[in-house]
Amino acid sequence: MIEYLVLISCIAFLAFLIPNTTFRKYFAIVGWVSIAGYLFSELPYYFSINNFMYPIIALLSIPFLYVTIRALLREDRRILQLSMAAAVAFLIYAPFAYITPLGDWLIAAVVAQTSWMLSLAGYPVSHVSWNILTRNGFQTEIILACTGIQSIAIMLGVAGAVKTTLRQKVLAFLLVFPTIYILNIFRNTFVISAYTGQWFPYLPEIAGNGEFGYESFFWAHNVMCELGALLLLVAIAYGLFIIIPGLGAFADDLFKLYREELTVLVRRVKDEPPR
Repeated sequence: MIEYLVLISCIAFLAFLIPNTTFRKYFAIVGWVSIAGYLFSELPYYFSINNFMYPIIALLSIPFLYVTIRALLREDRRILQLSMAAAVAFLIYAPFAYITPLGDWLIAAVVAQTSWMLSLAGYPVSHVSWNILTRNGFQTEIILACTGIQSIAIMLGVAGAVKTTLRQKVLAFLLVFPTIYILNIFRNTFVISAYTGQWFPYLPEIAGNGEFGYESFFWAHNVMCELGALLLLVAIAYGLFIIIPGLGAFADDLFKLYREELTVLVRRVKDEPPR
């Protein structure tokens, strides 16, 4: 079911790219609803690994979805642009997610580069299989989510939300792709080193999940790297605003839209008489 939600969202946003159709706004609505549904369907998994970032995102998706659907139904230009960003992101991500040889090729490249970096850092690993690395009895599986392709697709989608020149497109790509890809290799290296070396065996009542040694993975992956990735994306977004000034105005317009709509919603709830 979870995989179908992602597929439905992907198909809907790709259909949104079809120009001059009266159904574009409905395709976008299906896409956003499917994304929110995916976030909530994944909550049991994220709770099982004590990941706090995605449950927060899932909770925030409720008011976001409310405003987004209302705005799409009236064909608000700003939300149509935001949906275009999501569609471009899926256009980049979908081949790696649904063409198995391509996705496996990317994973294999990241595995090889991460293994090389670990050896260079003095933490050599062995291969249990083509994408599972082991050291000191601890195994780490590299999957598509470990390649950085989602973040790359999202940020390039953001860059595609407004009209740009060829020069701006090239500069945006050079800012996003090498930065995220290379830093993601360092991220994988840090997480695997910390987990297999048991660097952070702290607060098992918070960080543990019953698996021996998981605490080090939790602090390295779910806390340090999640927060670091968030700061990185903010920095890259700032760089995109400099390269593409129109993105700054677009972000400001979006902020005003959501603030106004949510303010109205809160007032309605407060003014509604108790039943």
